[in-house]
Amino acid sequence: MYEFEFVKPATVGEAVAALAEEDAQALGGGQTLIPTLKQRLAMPSRLVSLSGITEMQGISDSGGVLTIGGAATHAAVAAGAASYPALAELASHIGDPAVRNRGTIGGSLANNDPAACYPAAALGSGATIVTNSREIEADDYFQGLFETALEEGEIITAVRFPVPEKANYQKFVQPASRFALVGVFVARFSDGVRVAVTGASEEGVFRWREAEAALRANFASDALDGLSVDAEGMIADLHGSKEYRAHLVAVMTKRAVAAAG
Repeated sequence: MYEFEFVKPATVGEAVAALAEEDAQALGGGQTLIPTLKQRLAMPSRLVSLSGITEMQGISDSGGVLTIGGAATHAAVAAGAASYPALAELASHIGDPAVRNRGTIGGSLANNDPAACYPAAALGSGATIVTNSREIEADDYFQGLFETALEEGEIITAVRFPVPEKANYQKFVQPASRFALVGVFVARFSDGVRVAVTGASEEGVFRWREAEAALRANFASDALDGLSVDAEGMIADLHGSKEYRAHLVAVMTKRAVAAAG
């Protein structure tokens, strides 16, 4: 590690002001940033902790929409998202207990790791990412590997999830990291179906629209028979080839539909 200033604001306004200073970096749960600092891959001169901002920690349900504060931990989501069981279940299997008790939903979405679980939930739910200055639809928010629509100094203050009629998340776990080798979130709403895939694509989380169209006509796993994603553009590494990940996308989608239905 190295020397830096640590600031813990009490309000969103104070956090925004602190982040306006040169070379400042927001700190959520620190599950990604702290290891990065230890490796000297990032060296901000000021860390602005968001963990003490009360207005960013609540979870509420109103009118079929679940609103989760950006500083809510994975453990808090697992315990407090009772109205959206698929999301609560997803949160309960992120990482290990230490990660779940420190990591935050806002931090995960801001980082947008290509194998993280929350991006699939947000995109699959058609969530709205609320920041200190605007609201961003999930379809516009995710823009590639570790890339989002967030501007410099912008903070995720909350995430609004429309609660679907049915939903499920299936994750093929990479056992060492507990990230998704492939994860698929399926959500059925009165006006359609959304299918979001994480862990598979070189472009990060994406919607499988061909599967969505098939499931709109018939929300059953056999509606996906014969469908597959193109292996080109899938991630290939020591854990699996492009073709293997493409195969897993279809398998995990079928499992999610069967579990949801």
